[in-house]
Amino acid sequence: MRIINDFKCADGHVNELYRDSSLQSTDCPDCALQAVRLMPAVRTHLDPISGDFPGATMKWARSREAQIKRERKDSGD
Repeated sequence: MRIINDFKCADGHVNELYRDSSLQSTDCPDCALQAVRLMPAVRTHLDPISGDFPGATMKWARSREAQIKRERKDSGD
């Protein structure tokens, strides 16, 4: 399967390349040195309901309040 991965060479060039998912290294398109695949950042999601993350909880509350306001406006209340 082919996917887009980030590759970085010894000269510091970072490129997004569409390559086979099993490929660990390739030639850098900028300088032709060996470029190795970088590990992607892990996507995280903070649980807003638990209250353990106050920033996420406040963001969820504001979003929910805005949604309720829109729904009331749309229904004509």
